[in-house]
Amino acid sequence: MSEPVLRMSGVWCAFGDHEVLRGIDLEVHRHEVVALIGASGSGKSTLLRTANLLEHIDDGQIFLTGEDVSDPRVDGDAVRARIGTVFQSYNLFPHLSVLDNVTLAARVVHKRPRAEAEARGRELLASIGLAAKADAYPDTLSGGQQQRVAIVRAIATDPELLLLDEITSALDPELVGEVLDLVRSLKAGGATILMATHEMAFARDVADRVVFLDAGRVLEQGSPAEILVAPREPRTREFLARVLTH
Repeated sequence: MSEPVLRMSGVWCAFGDHEVLRGIDLEVHRHEVVALIGASGSGKSTLLRTANLLEHIDDGQIFLTGEDVSDPRVDGDAVRARIGTVFQSYNLFPHLSVLDNVTLAARVVHKRPRAEAEARGRELLASIGLAAKADAYPDTLSGGQQQRVAIVRAIATDPELLLLDEITSALDPELVGEVLDLVRSLKAGGATILMATHEMAFARDVADRVVFLDAGRVLEQGSPAEILVAPREPRTREFLARVLTH
């Protein structure tokens, strides 16, 4: 197999006396979609935040396409510029237009000419049916539209890795589908994605691999059929029995 885009080796992360990640070993390969599942507090969001260096790690190493980015001498901003991240809440800048939100990183971080960045931004907005909203402001958009703009903003700089953190959890149920459809199209386009999700049906349909986190550890991982249909671990079965009956 090729060099993984993301490799986490023995990663520990604690907040005070509370160990949130306890020896995480995880790989995400190019064009692979990996879904992180687990109960609230299992460490999914912290794992994503350590992957793009928004949280410190206490032990272990994190590699991005073979480079040890957990080395303290590494420029964290330069690493984050190679990764697209979408959070639960859309985090769009309210004072900027949709187009300016989408093009900001390309212009300011990657120093692309405004005309080039805006042409790419309009192309991406058109691809998700929001071309007419380019000059609108975020507060005039529905939650689903704002989250789709946040995803487009994350991919506008062609990141090596896309991190998605429970991107549908803040949405009304009728808006979830349009956001998940966009992730499906990104997968079809060959994106490399690590996503925390509570949408089990979506993980089954879209993920290449499902990773079950329990109390800061990778308890088991495998294909969606292996983990979601026939898990080996009692804790995985217990978790799935609880979420699939609600």
